[in-house]
Order: sequence, then structure tokens, then C-alpha cells
Amino acid sequence: MHIDDLRALARLWLSKTEEVRQDKSHWSTNITGDIYGTGWISEMYGYAIGAAEVGLRHKINDDIMIYLGYIPRPGIEPLILHYGLPFKVGNWSFSKLEHHEDVIVYDCNRLFPPPPFPREVEMMESDPNVKRGLFLSIECINTLNEGLLLHHASVGCPKAQWSKYLSFLKSRRFSELTMPKYWKGQKVDSTITAQHVALSKTNSEYPKIHTLFSTECSSYFDWQTVGLMHSFRLSGQPGNIMRLLSCTDEDLKNYKGHDLAPTHYVPSMSQHPLTGDWYPAINKPAAVLHWLSHVQTDAEFIVILDADMIMRGPITPWEYGAKLGHPVSTPYEYLIGCDNILAKIHTRNPSACDKVGGVIIIHIDDLRRFAILWLHKSEEVRADKAHYATNITGDIYASGWISEMYGYSFAAAEINLRHIIRRDIMIYPGYVPLPGAKYKVFHYGLRFGVGNWSFDKADWKNADVVNTSWAKFPEPPDPATIMQEGLDARERDLLSIECARALNKALYLHHKRRNCPRLDSIHSTSSNKIERLAHESSRNRNRGKFVPLDVAREKTVESAAATISPVHRSRRLARSSRMWIIAVWAVSIVVFLLVISMFFTDRRRSVSRSRVSRSLKAHV
Repeated sequence: MHIDDLRALARLWLSKTEEVRQDKSHWSTNITGDIYGTGWISEMYGYAIGAAEVGLRHKINDDIMIYLGYIPRPGIEPLILHYGLPFKVGNWSFSKLEHHEDVIVYDCNRLFPPPPFPREVEMMESDPNVKRGLFLSIECINTLNEGLLLHHASVGCPKAQWSKYLSFLKSRRFSELTMPKYWKGQKVDSTITAQHVALSKTNSEYPKIHTLFSTECSSYFDWQTVGLMHSFRLSGQPGNIMRLLSCTDEDLKNYKGHDLAPTHYVPSMSQHPLTGDWYPAINKPAAVLHWLSHVQTDAEFIVILDADMIMRGPITPWEYGAKLGHPVSTPYEYLIGCDNILAKIHTRNPSACDKVGGVIIIHIDDLRRFAILWLHKSEEVRADKAHYATNITGDIYASGWISEMYGYSFAAAEINLRHIIRRDIMIYPGYVPLPGAKYKVFHYGLRFGVGNWSFDKADWKNADVVNTSWAKFPEPPDPATIMQEGLDARERDLLSIECARALNKALYLHHKRRNCPRLDSIHSTSSNKIERLAHESSRNRNRGKFVPLDVAREKTVESAAATISPVHRSRRLARSSRMWIIAVWAVSIVVFLLVISMFFTDRRRSVSRSRVSRSLKAHV
């Protein structure tokens, strides 16, 4: 395999292996071919499915390797002997599983039981191909034993006592049988077989794309990840996707969502290591820079999304015209700092400041030049508290929360990246769509609603809908009930319903993949608590002054979060309650028996004393 193909495949190989291993509902033999039905070959499927995901197509040669015990094809000399299955020669047999706990490596001069000698094998079988298979079997075990002998000698074991078998292992006949083999298969033109990922551009008129999104180690980002990953798989987006997961070491120890997406792990900068400033949004540019510094990619264009997005179709540079020096992005009109003193302070080229964000399609060379500036400018704007005011930044909370967005625009202006601004790529649910626009992305960053139903991601900040069996968001209205008079309002509401349904569909499939148990009273109670938490959070946030975004939301739900009872905790409480009831019953029975015992003991003593007194009176 080409090294670039391996780099592209490795993470998916691991994540797909984990994914198949967890898919216990499809372990059966008729689905996997695993004769034990135990998911043991999940890693093999992980490789095959990971390779398919990357777009690797293998040239399959069935003459390179043979399982011992199989009959080799005429004229084929296998290069690799695989002793993964039991095999035998006459009455002699070998199975690696019988030596699972064997310390033969450390036992001086102990070998595996010797197989028949070549002259004995000659007499066992007349069919030349079957006979060749038997010779391969004894070659394998003899090679293993020769390796053991050499190892024992290298660690200072005494010289082994002479035996006929040891003499054979040192003979010319054994050397002839184990001479190096060379592939005699058909020569293949290297230009045909070298169709690896790195050179895929020669086979396609389109450049390669890689999609990135940034998250943190929290249940809040986990359900967003589930939604984005589900939509990515359905969208037809070319290339791979990578989650940039920013976590502290402590958070990572307890984190449960490693399998939710192909992941690149990044040290968290939520609390700035130098200033101590708490600003989780800085993780996005920091994570992109970390990824560029630690990963080699052959993608020509990078698509950068936010976690709170649902894809509806492919986002490609050739459709929207992205090119070197000219990224594509969507408009963020509220970044008024591009037109005032803020841009003059933070960039030498304020006239090049584009009010953009959300979806970004950028050439990899531009991103490499730009990434470190994106991080530095974000830090710079965040530190400029003198210009947090709403009339300067457009930030309605005047808290510096959108510093990262300005960091992006100012960094791009600094190196004169001029954006192609497209209004038909992304829409906020709840906004009226442009006529004829085929939006590729929902960005559910703001509250939206249809009739009496509404959804705000902030209401679900601490609700663990990913790890709570069958948990989901309140269902939106049925599209058939949407009866607005205006076409624009109807289209707006249909898009809102589509976004909410996509999130719930993603959660349903996630729970199904994890083989969650069916809903019972415990699960329903847990889901109801999560939903109540969301409503309480919403009511609290709607009272009085609204403080900055995630900071406010975290404070709002902090006390309520402690009341959430995930399914596994509910089960523990239920089990502990049952144990207490049983213990109380047991203690009650023991106390009852003790009381009865004491009563009858006292009764016997009184009867005994009365008899003794009567006896004494009789004697008197």
C-alpha cells in the first residue's frame, strides 16, 4: 500500500472497526460470514469498509497467500503461509489456539511437536497438488521450530541434545525446501496498479476534497455530531470528513463519544493556556491549525463546517467557483466591524475584510498560509475589550463572543484572500428562503419554530440524548398541516421541519446502531427528564436579561443538569432500590425469628421453673 493511501485509510480503519464491532444486531453468520456469530472479524470489515469509504480499489491476487491445509493451485508458489486455521499431515496436526497460553518461547530447547519427515509425506499422497499442500504444511511448522531454536540459542540456552529431527533442521534437504520463493504471477503495468489516493486527481477532472468540523468533549456537541455525520453520509459529499475534537486530558478520560465520527484529537483551548480567558470558540481555529500541523493530506480543497449544521447535498469547489486565493463562504452581515474602526485596528488591509463565515471552501495552500493568522487574530480581537460594544462589533451581547468570526475575516484580509460570497449555500431554519435557491446546509444556530412548536439548540446544552436510549427532540408538525397563505412562509416552515426531522432521524439510527434496549418506564422517565430540562432552560433564558450565548446557557442549565438521569444511572438506582427492599425484608424476617425464639425460650424456662418448684414442694 502506498503511504498516502495508508494515511488516508488508517483513522477510518479504526473507526469503522469500532462501528462494526458495536453493531451486534448484524453479527449473525448469514450476514457477516463469521461462523461463530461473535463479531470476531469486525476488524476485517473495518478495513474493507474503511477502504471503500476512502475510495481505494484493490487488485486482488489469490496466489500470494495460502492457508495451510488448503490445496495450492497448479503452478502457483505462495509467498506467505498463513497458519490461522488448524491443519494436519497424516496423523499429525497443529492448531495455534492450542498454544494460546504456551510459554514455549521462554522454555529452552522446547519445540512444537515435529511433523512427518519429507520422505514420509512422499508416500502419503499421489496427487501432486495435494502432496505440495502437505509439503507447505511441514515447511511452515519446521520454519517455526527453526525460529525457536535460533531464539533459544540467542538468549543463552544450553545447546540442545542431538535428535533426528534437529539433524533434519540443519540438513541440506531442509534448506532446499525452505529456499526463498519468488512471485511467478503475471506482470502488471505499474501505471495501472498505482491508482492510489494521492494520485486520484489524474483519474478525475475534479480536485480532492476533505471536510472538517470542530467540536468539544460534551454531550451538547455529541448530538450535533450525530446529526452532521448522518447528513454527511446522505449528502453525496466527495472525500472524507474529520471531526476536530478539542478536549482537556481530564475530559478525555470520561468521554464516551469516540466512535461518533472519524476524529483528530486536539488539546482544548477553551481556557486560554496563557491568559486564562474562558472562550471555547477559540478551539475552532486552534483545532484547524493543529490538524494542519499534525496530518498530511492530499486534499486540494478543505470544506469547513460548524457542528450545528445539517447537510442537504454536496458542497464542492467546482460548483461554487472556489480557487486558489479566492475561498467561497456564506454572508455574515452582522460583522459590521469590517466597515469601521475595528478592521482598521486589527488588519493592515481593512478594505479586504469580507463579512463571511459558516461554510468555508478554501484551497489547502490558502489554509496553510492563513490558519495561524486566524488563531492570532481571534486572540487579538478577543483581548480588545475596549471595542466589544454592539455598535462596533454587531455582537448584541457586547461580550466578545464573535471574536473568532472576526479573527477569520481579519486574517483573510491580512493576506488579501477575497471571498466569493454565496447566499444559496446555507440557510438558518426559520429564515425565508431565496426564490429558487437549492440550499446545501441548514445552520440551526438560532431558535426557529413552526406554529406552537419551536427548537433552540441551547435548550439541549446539557441533555445527553446520545447516551440515553431512544432519546430524541420534540417532533415538529406534520408538513401536511402547514396551511399558510403565503408561499414564502410555507417554504420556510417546510425547511424548518426538514431540519428537525433530520436530527431526530440521525438520533434514531444512532440508537439503533448501538442496539439500545426497547423503551420501558425507566427510559421514558429519563427522556422526560431531559425534555423537562430543555423546557426549564428555555423558560429561564427567556426571563430577564440574556447573557452571552454558551456562557449564559451553561449557567442557566447548570443546576438543572444535575437532575438528568441517564439510562445507566437510572438502572443503578432501580437495582439499588430493589436491593434495599430485599435487605429490609431479610432484616424483618430475622428480627421476627429472633423475637419468636426469645418468646419460646422464656416460655420453656418458665415451664421448667414451675416444674422444679412443684417437684421441691412434693419432696417437702
